Amino acid sequence: MKRIKIADVLENPKIGETITVKGWVKANRANRFIQINDGSTINNIQAVVEFENFDEALLKRVTTASAIGVTGKLVESQGSGQAVEIAVESIEVIGDANPDEVQKTVMQPKRHSMEFLREQAHLRFRTNTFGAVFRIRHSVAFAIHKYFNDRRFYYLHTPILTGSDAEGAGEMFQVSTLDHKNPPLNDDGSIDYSQDFFGKQVNLTVSGQLEAELGALALGQVYTFGPTFRAENSNTSRHLAEFWMIEPEVAFNDLKDNMDLTEDFLKYITNYILTNCADDLAFLNEREAKEQLSKPQNERNELTLIERMEFVRDNEFKRLTYTEAIEVLKRSKPYKKKKFKFEVEWGVDLHSEHERYLVEKEFKCPVILTDYPAEIKSFYMRQNDDGKTVAAMDVLFPGIGEIVGGSQREERMDILKKKCADFNIPEEEIWWYLDTRRFGSVPHAGFGLGFERMVMFVTGMSNIRDVIPFPRTPQNAEF
Repeated sequence: MKRIKIADVLENPKIGETITVKGWVKANRANRFIQINDGSTINNIQAVVEFENFDEALLKRVTTASAIGVTGKLVESQGSGQAVEIAVESIEVIGDANPDEVQKTVMQPKRHSMEFLREQAHLRFRTNTFGAVFRIRHSVAFAIHKYFNDRRFYYLHTPILTGSDAEGAGEMFQVSTLDHKNPPLNDDGSIDYSQDFFGKQVNLTVSGQLEAELGALALGQVYTFGPTFRAENSNTSRHLAEFWMIEPEVAFNDLKDNMDLTEDFLKYITNYILTNCADDLAFLNEREAKEQLSKPQNERNELTLIERMEFVRDNEFKRLTYTEAIEVLKRSKPYKKKKFKFEVEWGVDLHSEHERYLVEKEFKCPVILTDYPAEIKSFYMRQNDDGKTVAAMDVLFPGIGEIVGGSQREERMDILKKKCADFNIPEEEIWWYLDTRRFGSVPHAGFGLGFERMVMFVTGMSNIRDVIPFPRTPQNAEF
């Protein structure tokens, strides 16, 4: 008999129908009530066994984490906790699981620390928490593609291997086929990269933005969605060495258009998850609420996970300049009482504590800050008429702070060349980028959304390592 996914059974139960489901045993009470999950939903289906109909040796193999198939009639449940259950007619053990070995893993049915779960990232998918997280991660990705496709954006695959540094930060992973013990050298003792595979020094990309601009200046509006890499030796809950970025670029858009697009985009994703991931969200909402009870009162979230998402979906985003934000922060009680850990001064980048104060305390809605000091932003951002600021924007969310960064791009050749010089970026390295300003240059704008940062927001997970299947961090490249 053809297998039916558990999600389909529970969404449209057909009482009296004989069905086959296959999955992994989550629990087996009294060797009679078997909880089965196949990953299609966070909800298990209960299979009820009548002992006299089955061989005892077979039933002993039905242990936690074993893979089984059951066939039987779908009936109304006689017990609490589920509406329907399967009256089992036949059982097939597809894959055994040694109970003693299971006790050493995250599949043991008890609460585990997040660090232990990360150590067994190859098995953590089988837990309720990570099943929910990665189903939602898929839905976020689907929502992103759907949003752009429905609005006639074109998905552009930008290079993973690149000879340019889009951020000008230099924190990049080098890719080379040269013998690292005995590389060819120039007369001055430096490595001769002309003999490398690409004939030049090449790195893993930190952003597809510069290449996306090339696409936008011909196709009108494009977006990237791909892996990016940063060789930053940072072991925090917000940093990964390998992560995914979404970067739309739109020709003829200015900063206001960019803010309008970003707000609409973020509300769309949030609403999509609220609408389509109810069961997983409800589980994660309850999980977070329990976690909050173990924290000191002053460290607890004021809003639940679902309330934070509704907060984003249902509120207009407040827009103000970086300069106005600095003034607001300096008038605030935390600043006057010296409760901010980091300084608040014009010209200094804001920290999460400042961003969250603006969102959660001052304006009580998502915030978009604009017009940042040029010195703390990237070379490609459009210079404002004041000569001190650039047409940049950051979007701030509750519980997380900055989630999106973007700008209107500098389309004027003379100013862009000066910016390259100011940031010590040789023109010959990005000649192709400058070339777009020679042939029909137009105002254009875009932004970057860290995919994992968005998944953190909609799942309530506090560590970025818990929203990517296999985290890559300093000293950690397992699996």
